[in-house]
Amino acid sequence: MTSGSPIADTPSLAQLPWLPYIDEEGQLPPHLVGKIGVYAIFDEGRSLQFVGYSRDIAMSLKQHLVRQPHHCYWLKLQTIDRPSRTALDGMSQAWIAENGSVPPGNEAGAIALWTQDIDVRPYMTEADHAAYAASEDRDKAKTLKAIARRVEATILDTLKARGVAIPLRFDPKLKDDGYLGLKSV
Repeated sequence: MTSGSPIADTPSLAQLPWLPYIDEEGQLPPHLVGKIGVYAIFDEGRSLQFVGYSRDIAMSLKQHLVRQPHHCYWLKLQTIDRPSRTALDGMSQAWIAENGSVPPGNEAGAIALWTQDIDVRPYMTEADHAAYAASEDRDKAKTLKAIARRVEATILDTLKARGVAIPLRFDPKLKDDGYLGLKSV
């Protein structure tokens, strides 16, 4: 943890140890619950995919894993004692600069895929589109909820195949609007 100026004390990515995103028991690193800091997410080949910061690193990592399961295999991170948006942003920008290019997940068109609730509309089949278009306004929510449940099942199957054993609960209220987002467990 940093004790002085968080930006001045920011270690380079190369100096930080590699941490598995998911341990042998299928869990996130337990020491990250409620921790504030900056993290870098790497794919299976250890290529930088996303740099972010959070007031609860563990919750953010859960969200990223659900949204981008094929890109979350390794971590590097730095925690800080006191939240400071300026310090956290400075650290994340330093790591992106060190990388030499903007990671794919931090590019303008991709940030939402890592940070926003999952919109299930792009996963609609032709039959889903037809059912949605033909349904009355009050039934559109049911159609979106059914699609959200299908997408949720696919995500959970993907994570199970990776050995993920983290308890995950999706917010049922978002499904009516065609979104998937984790609810705090």
